[in-house]
Amino acid sequence: MAKHTIEDIRNIALVGHGSSGKTTLADKCLTMTGAVNANPSVDDGTSICDFDEEEKHHHHTIEAALIHFGHAGKHFNVLDTPGYPDLIGQVIGALRGVDTACIVIDAPSGIKVNTRRVFHEAGTANVGRMIVINKMDAENIDFPALLSSIKELFGTHCVPLNVPIGSGADFKAVASTLNVPDETTGALIDPGEIHEPLIESIIEVDEAVMERYFEGDEPSEAELCELLAQSVAAGSLIPILCVSGKTETGVTELLDALAMCALSPKANEKKAKNGDEEITLSADEAGPLVAQVFRTRIDPFVQKLSFVRVFSGVLNKDSVVKSPESRKGIKIGPLLEVQASETSPVDTAGPGDIVAIAKIEELHTETTLGEAQMPAICFPTPMVGLAVVPKSRGDETKLSVALQKITEEDSTIRLDHDVETKELVLNGMSELHLTLVRERLKRRDKVEVDSKEPKIPYRETIQTNAEGSYRHKKQSGGAGQFGEVHIRMFPFPDGMDPEEFATKDRFPSMKTPHYHANSHFLWIDSIVGGSIPGNFMPAVEKGFLERVSRGVIAGYKVQNVCVEVHFGKDHPVDSSEQAFKTASSMTFREVFEKARPTLLEPIVTIHVTIPGDKLGDINSDLSGRRGRVHGMESAGGDLQTVTAEVPLAEVSTYARALSSMTGGQGSYTLEFSHYEVVPGNVQQDIVAQTKVKADDS
Repeated sequence: MAKHTIEDIRNIALVGHGSSGKTTLADKCLTMTGAVNANPSVDDGTSICDFDEEEKHHHHTIEAALIHFGHAGKHFNVLDTPGYPDLIGQVIGALRGVDTACIVIDAPSGIKVNTRRVFHEAGTANVGRMIVINKMDAENIDFPALLSSIKELFGTHCVPLNVPIGSGADFKAVASTLNVPDETTGALIDPGEIHEPLIESIIEVDEAVMERYFEGDEPSEAELCELLAQSVAAGSLIPILCVSGKTETGVTELLDALAMCALSPKANEKKAKNGDEEITLSADEAGPLVAQVFRTRIDPFVQKLSFVRVFSGVLNKDSVVKSPESRKGIKIGPLLEVQASETSPVDTAGPGDIVAIAKIEELHTETTLGEAQMPAICFPTPMVGLAVVPKSRGDETKLSVALQKITEEDSTIRLDHDVETKELVLNGMSELHLTLVRERLKRRDKVEVDSKEPKIPYRETIQTNAEGSYRHKKQSGGAGQFGEVHIRMFPFPDGMDPEEFATKDRFPSMKTPHYHANSHFLWIDSIVGGSIPGNFMPAVEKGFLERVSRGVIAGYKVQNVCVEVHFGKDHPVDSSEQAFKTASSMTFREVFEKARPTLLEPIVTIHVTIPGDKLGDINSDLSGRRGRVHGMESAGGDLQTVTAEVPLAEVSTYARALSSMTGGQGSYTLEFSHYEVVPGNVQQDIVAQTKVKADDS
């Protein structure tokens, strides 16, 4: 890694909606600065940044790619990120590793849903923001209208640093609004009209310069250049640059602007925790080591690669470093400088540097290295699930290993082993996201899967008291089987303290209460006179618990039930643990069926973010899904967020419906809230589909 000062480092993420031309821009930066000698193209599969086979096949970025190059005496580390909302986790991780985000907008299409999402994510990540309007060589561009829309949605601090001269096939140059040229014929907006608002946005960070300016003393070019990065850091200026990545027009000016406006590691303040104390990190080689893994990639050649950003101190190869998340130090092997798919070894990494570390199992995305704890990276909750099984018998272990790799490199993929439904459930951000995962499993890991929608985790409970008994008796030569159990069953309200419920007033003969929190199930031993011998009571409990886990009316787990065992009978020869286990299970089933059994369904809180003109459609649709809308609030720009409670079963495939209603401009999150009784007509359908066959003999 060539030596460079901390002040000369520029760590930048290219973010924006899909097909805005981010990867083409990244490739052009590499070729125009001489970092690589090639003629890459996304369309023909020769892109330097889109090197993965799935990316070549789909012609769009799937994983963030790291590249580096030099320009104007600065060292650039650039992360080219995916543009589709389904892959937002890659963007969020990349933003932790950089100091500036370039939001790339497709000039013909304008601002799209993910443009707004990444703009706000960059703000949340507390990095500098710049806007790049790409594809100015396309036809039918209304540049003044696009500029007005940017200011309306993202604020008046968005000011062009240059404007296009010509558009479409006539887009041949850009004109600076900072140093307005004498000749601006063909400019789509007069750069002279923007010069004053630009100066005011820049000097807003320096009161002395601002005072002088309003007294008629315009700051010098040197002063303005010095204040540019400060104004970007403060958010008083969000520079707008115009380019065509395809024709290269404006790309040199973009690189110059990035060198001048993008934040150095010293200009972007980062926070960490030292114990309970929040500290401000200094980008200083002499400081304590603080670094963080912001991305993980499983490489077919070097296996696991952990991408690390150093914020303070120096990380050395072949060293042992502390980690707040590990009791012992972590042995670091070779450090690697990354150029898309290529790596080369380096000895050290200082503040602002981004390197990869290979084959260290203790490192995961978000792992902090060094003396302080970096904040967690807030990845969104995966909202769409698929139950998966290997197509080929015997591939279970192979699939398990492959899925472990997937979850390691993508923090928006979650794997759940549902003990109730016996399903392996893969959760992602959308159906497209999960389709890409299945493709990767097939290509890289050579394992194919069958998938289906996962079962909804309903629960069974009762609505009234009931009592009854069951005698289990079998005689087939030799020792027989005998056990008789009498119980009373009661609804046990969710949230009720078992100690408050299990009282002598309610159960006068109570000896011992037994509470199982995971199913909120309570059973009371009220046996008097040894009618069921004590050595058989554990078997009675096992029978109850097996039935609780298997369900009664539809095969779902039972919850919110209390059972009192008050009488029973045994046989001196034929009674056994198995006999009493069977008797208690069958008693539970029969009494449960008398106690007005019902199904409970999971209710989730859903937050749906959509353009304001779609509010009516969304509210109507949620009501049709048995949802209850609780409120609406602005989500910035023209976006609104609707909050509602809705049955999980009604939104298990909501991504498709939302995309259809909003033209792909909506997003949503889900989180579990509580369980509620399933309406009678819905319950009949569920029970009819999943009726448990009687298994007693």
